[in-house]
Amino acid sequence: MPQTSVADRTHRLVPTPAGRTHLVEQGAGPLVLLLHGFPESWYSWRHQLPALAAAGYHAVAVDVRGYGRSSRPPEGDAYRMLELVEDNVAVVEALGEPSAVLVGHDWGATIAATSALVRPEIFRAVGLLSVPYTPPGGPRPSEVFARMGGDEEFYVSYFQEPGRAEAEIEPDVRGWLAGFYAALSADTLPEDDPHFVARGGRLRDRFPAGRLPEWLSEADLDVYAAEFERTGLTGALNRYRNMDRDWRDLADFAGAPVTQPSLFIGGTLDASTTWLADAIEAYPTTLPGLRGSHLLDGCGHFVQQERPADTNRLLVEWLAGLPA
Repeated sequence: MPQTSVADRTHRLVPTPAGRTHLVEQGAGPLVLLLHGFPESWYSWRHQLPALAAAGYHAVAVDVRGYGRSSRPPEGDAYRMLELVEDNVAVVEALGEPSAVLVGHDWGATIAATSALVRPEIFRAVGLLSVPYTPPGGPRPSEVFARMGGDEEFYVSYFQEPGRAEAEIEPDVRGWLAGFYAALSADTLPEDDPHFVARGGRLRDRFPAGRLPEWLSEADLDVYAAEFERTGLTGALNRYRNMDRDWRDLADFAGAPVTQPSLFIGGTLDASTTWLADAIEAYPTTLPGLRGSHLLDGCGHFVQQERPADTNRLLVEWLAGLPA
């Protein structure tokens, strides 16, 4: 197996409907497109890029529209899901490939699944990390989230109000990110659920303080913080602010399964896998091409960073079994 290093990575900007999309690529072979979640960047895949390259794949991690060095359109509705799908299609075309495998984490998992659903002729397989697939449809998302909070406010509703979360985060980006990452990681989980905001409070009020999770070094935190200090958080938060638009845009796909070969990896200590346990149980119907569903014991939300060796092994085994 060939050895790879950070020096083998290439940064590139390619034209997409967003304007330009920044990507980091490593290796040669079948294309595997890696999509990060909130609040992250291409750097979330730093452990997977060399592993996939060494296994014989062209691994490409992008900065999703609104993040990092990718374009940040000013219009709020420019961050609707169908726009992000077309960014992914344009990246594949810019790389000169007819098709790609998609792997996404957190919001990236939802973007990956929707891309496979809407453009199956381009995306031949899909790997989902942390957030299970739930088909489009059902009640209006904003109404669902409003009911979830009870006497408190669910974090998605908090994020959906333009400017509100920015006012909390941007005066101390590095400190807020440190707390957010710690709040969702297995070894630093707080006692009080960090997904809810007390009336009149802030999301960070329940973040653990004073300790980074083991997967996150001070240098890693610096990378994330530097990007968001430069860009601000609005582009990233606009994903949450388009969920009702997505619900309308994808109405024709209500209840639709993703039929391509698929993979799911989650953590047993991640709220995404416990709240959406019914979605995982529904995989025989919603992901009929599923070739593996794995819950990593004692792992939190950031699976590919908390458990890189396990994630890399599962990804490489799954990729090796895909049809050419």
